[in-house]
Amino acid sequence: MKKIKTALISVSDKKNLKPLLDTLKKNKVKIISSGGTYKEIKKLRFNCLEVSKFTNSSEILEGRVKTLHPKIHAGILNKRNNKFHLRDLKNNNFENIDLVIVNFYPFEKTLKETKNHNKIIEKIDVGGPTMVRSAAKNYQDVTVITSSEQYKELIDELIKNKGSTTLEFREKLSRVAFSETAYYDSVISKYFNKISKTIFPKKKIIHSNLIETLRYGENPHQKSGIYSENIEMNIKQVHGKQLSYNNYNDIFAALTISKSLSKNIGTVIVKHASPCGVSIKKDHLESYKSALACDPISAFGGIVSCNFKITKRLAVELNKLFLEVIVANGFDTNALRLLKSKKNLRLIDASNYSFKENLKFTSSNQEILIQSDDLNKLTNKDFKTVSKRKPSKQQMKNLIFAFNICRYVKSNAIVLATDETTAGIGSGQPSRLDSCQIAINKMKKFIDTDNEIVAASDAFFPFVDGIEKLVQSGITAIIQPYGSIRDKEIINFANQTNTVLVFSKTRHFRH
Repeated sequence: MKKIKTALISVSDKKNLKPLLDTLKKNKVKIISSGGTYKEIKKLRFNCLEVSKFTNSSEILEGRVKTLHPKIHAGILNKRNNKFHLRDLKNNNFENIDLVIVNFYPFEKTLKETKNHNKIIEKIDVGGPTMVRSAAKNYQDVTVITSSEQYKELIDELIKNKGSTTLEFREKLSRVAFSETAYYDSVISKYFNKISKTIFPKKKIIHSNLIETLRYGENPHQKSGIYSENIEMNIKQVHGKQLSYNNYNDIFAALTISKSLSKNIGTVIVKHASPCGVSIKKDHLESYKSALACDPISAFGGIVSCNFKITKRLAVELNKLFLEVIVANGFDTNALRLLKSKKNLRLIDASNYSFKENLKFTSSNQEILIQSDDLNKLTNKDFKTVSKRKPSKQQMKNLIFAFNICRYVKSNAIVLATDETTAGIGSGQPSRLDSCQIAINKMKKFIDTDNEIVAASDAFFPFVDGIEKLVQSGITAIIQPYGSIRDKEIINFANQTNTVLVFSKTRHFRH
């Protein structure tokens, strides 16, 4: 047990101070403070000694230097049972500081409010993190509080232990404090890397907040949690049971595709993080029905992501199929009422979801792979027709649509499309030829159309056999990246079979 006799309070977030001050007063704790916190404490009518009077040193540099003083840090850092430390304190007429309550200048909030570099710099806290690190290091003797959310816990501890804190309590708060200082510095580090356009600094620091500890990971024996750079995610669950690790994985896979589509258009159906149907028909109901028709068997138990607001008209149709999750840019009142009739169906509002960062992380053991994500919008300028036969306007639309979906399908990826709707998807095969066959089989099994079918491949065909298989199945136009040593053979084959062949300037593997 360590009795708290003196506390130093310096907080940017000044809410909920009164109950804490009441408890400190009851336990006869001397309070030291500075700046706005000192004024707030006095306003609440509690006794408080200003830091400048405690140290006999005025604040300088417009408040940049207030608590950076030996009397402050010696009072925090000294080991209470170390005779040399005690001698130094006595010789300098310093006293112990047993409780440090500090939260930092709102640097992260400032980044959201302004782009003015000078204003941002002034919100980098120096004294606060320094005191917190000192207190956290000396947790054997000092209690450190870094958030107003911890006040109740501290109050309960002081009431329970008659003005003292336990070693276990101080040790736990120390761990939290070091996480706070590390997080704070990582946000600053990221800001400086961003303004200097340094994508891969020598040391990469990643910061995030725990959103939720999940029931388990991909399988019941695996532990998992979900984190976000924000305190809250920019997707909101409005109904249904708790989301699982696999649900989140599917949701993010679906949203990556949905948000690549034009505004207010597009239905994406995903199963096991892979698309099994996508349509961008303008009529939302027809869009869903067309996406579902691509592979209705795989869609069972999957998730539907709509890049638009769901109305009752579509909700009636969605309710006919067993789905784990429905994602949309909102739900109208009647649709929500209808969909909520299924108590376990998870409904996700992704109205505010957007891709603010262009980096993708993959980890294994203690290593992390980082790359810029494949999110660039595709336009006609990204492609070149290399066959004698030129694509019609509609064919080109279908080709670009298929190629866009292709880059979100596990490699080797083949996507067949018609009427801006997927007609068959082959994914995740070591052989591109096998992916072609899977896509063709899906098309023949589920799609009945007289319209022209086009095909997209995420990478070049290394041999003619792949493009040959597609043409033999009735494909009239193909889009693929160039780069094979057999590109000329493939172009010749396209010309011999009167097939449209378009080359992409970029490859789109997704491993």
